[in-house]
Amino acid sequence: MLTAAFLPAILATNASASPLPKADATFPAQDIAEVELGWQLFYDPILSGNRSVACATCHHPDLGTSDGVSLGLGDGATGLGLERKIDASNPPEKRIPRNAPALWNLGATEFTVFFHDGRLEDDPTRPSGIRTPLGSEMEMGFDNALAAQAMFPVLSGDEMAGHYSENDVSQAVRLGQLTGPGGAWDILAKRVEAIPAYRAAFDDVIGADAPIKFHHIANALAAFIAFEWRADASAFDAYLRDGTPLAADAAAGLDLFYGKAQCGTCHAGQFQTDHGFHAIALPQIGPGKAAPFERHNRDVGRGRVTGNEEDFYRFRTPSLRNITQTAPYGHNGAYTSLEAMVRHHLDPVASLKSYAEAHTTYSDGKFNTDFKLMQDDPEVIEIAAANELSPIDLTDQEVAHILAFLESLTDYDAIQGRLGVPESVPSGLPMDQLSN
Repeated sequence: MLTAAFLPAILATNASASPLPKADATFPAQDIAEVELGWQLFYDPILSGNRSVACATCHHPDLGTSDGVSLGLGDGATGLGLERKIDASNPPEKRIPRNAPALWNLGATEFTVFFHDGRLEDDPTRPSGIRTPLGSEMEMGFDNALAAQAMFPVLSGDEMAGHYSENDVSQAVRLGQLTGPGGAWDILAKRVEAIPAYRAAFDDVIGADAPIKFHHIANALAAFIAFEWRADASAFDAYLRDGTPLAADAAAGLDLFYGKAQCGTCHAGQFQTDHGFHAIALPQIGPGKAAPFERHNRDVGRGRVTGNEEDFYRFRTPSLRNITQTAPYGHNGAYTSLEAMVRHHLDPVASLKSYAEAHTTYSDGKFNTDFKLMQDDPEVIEIAAANELSPIDLTDQEVAHILAFLESLTDYDAIQGRLGVPESVPSGLPMDQLSN
């Protein structure tokens, strides 16, 4: 077994080695009353237009705080993960365009940018303190970007709002009434306030005389997420903090990760993310990210936010914490196997060109948008041209060592969360759960 004292010496001999991070992330304390309130709201379908989809539907602890599929099904389906089935009486029009990201360590102060394209982030120059797609219409009172991002899915018809005008929330969204009195957020806040158990719980958080506003709901959800899924007690953290040795294969993988393989260039810091945006020629599957009037299937990522061509096909570097629990991988879940995702990084363009449908994991349904773009050669060429990574030669043994190091990033005590899954929620609505 390689010792902690020996490994830095190995890394020091590699001129291209990235420095090892420090285990010094800051996690602000959370109010437990607000955390427990957010816990109930997170699992309650009351926040969706048709009262059928909860935050936990796509971010469940049994599925690594994601949903276990490449691209999920929101409104118009029931169940979790691979067991999620389309409701024949109200089927979804398409899959959700992007993979549901995991929620690990989002309460750490370093996480200030959210979504795969970074379209929402803390910004002290804005009146709300947050830059969001709502611009000047963004409401005040959100504690931070984590709170704001937790609540944007309720405005998406594909995710939580529901289809064209089929309920009060989806109708408000269709009319562009998102914020303010009578808007979608206001409708949902009034729903929650009408439930006595929620009103009583909010009394302890915001005061008995204060009406429940949407930002109060969002702040409670953020407090819960920050408290529930802190994962900084992995074998790697123990190594960084006090030199507890890693297993030999994981130690060899660490050497490769921060050295020859150059993974640490982008996957930097304690949680293995530089919070930046990079183009690595990931295959484009699913419907793509498009406005309702657009008919393409591409997703240009950061380019949709900045409008800059140099940002096309760049996506935010994901944290790798608990990565063994959060398959599939990539902004659209293009790879179900972690090994396949690692190997994609070795020669992204070649991997893109040889990509096969078998790499994906879908639940119910077959949509004509699932692999449409990958059959369009000019589109694939554009994705390849944006790639930033140079090919790297690694042996099968070296790949296995990197995978062993990634396993050392797992905090097994954190996987099910601190509070777990509630037996019921105040609305009395049924909660999606796995059959086993």
